[in-house]
Amino acid sequence: MSEEMRMMYWNGPGMSWGYGLMILNMVLFWGLVIAVVVLLFRYLARRPGARGGSGPAVPVAEDVLAQRYARGEIDAEEYHARLETLRGARPPGR
Repeated sequence: MSEEMRMMYWNGPGMSWGYGLMILNMVLFWGLVIAVVVLLFRYLARRPGARGGSGPAVPVAEDVLAQRYARGEIDAEEYHARLETLRGARPPGR
């Protein structure tokens, strides 16, 4: 084998172990990239306020009404009238 061929192929003709390492590194690199994307997606989907997440609940109208009644802003008659209105029943006296 000529000196030129030996320098070109290092260990002789054919594939050397360097190609195997390059393939392994490429598989590990893309596996890491895919894992990071999946973990980032899962993290963002689990954040409060995200769709379907378990973030703080938006107050329901009946809850707001109950809080106003508990604070004394409205009396019992007004509370029950508004509660019936929210639930779709006809208010008393109509």
